[in-house]
Amino acid sequence: MIDAARYVIAAVLCTLLFACGAEQARLPTQEWRGAIVGVETRPAPVVIGMNEFLVSATRKTGGAEHGLLVFIRMHESEPWTQSIQDGRTGVYRRAIAVGAVPQTLQVRVKRAGEEAVLMFPLH
Repeated sequence: MIDAARYVIAAVLCTLLFACGAEQARLPTQEWRGAIVGVETRPAPVVIGMNEFLVSATRKTGGAEHGLLVFIRMHESEPWTQSIQDGRTGVYRRAIAVGAVPQTLQVRVKRAGEEAVLMFPLH
């Protein structure tokens, strides 16, 4: 009886983990000036309308890269929208409108007078 309960609990936990993971998608990471930059979307995959983008930045050593300014946009014709830093976790979040997909999310990162634009294709 105890073994059966363990299997049921394990099945429920696996289902919950799968369900939580289905709500977000992580795009391939890119490196900029020693920071590993990644993007997650909510919902996943992106849909036409408002979508939340979480830009994460970590150091190669695994620590959070929290000294950045991060801006996002979907088209070069649109103004940049500054992402909100989520504490000192290295996560920057913002929701913006997405039109017909596929599109490319543009992420502008700035630190100490240096900046770059990273491109993240959305599927």
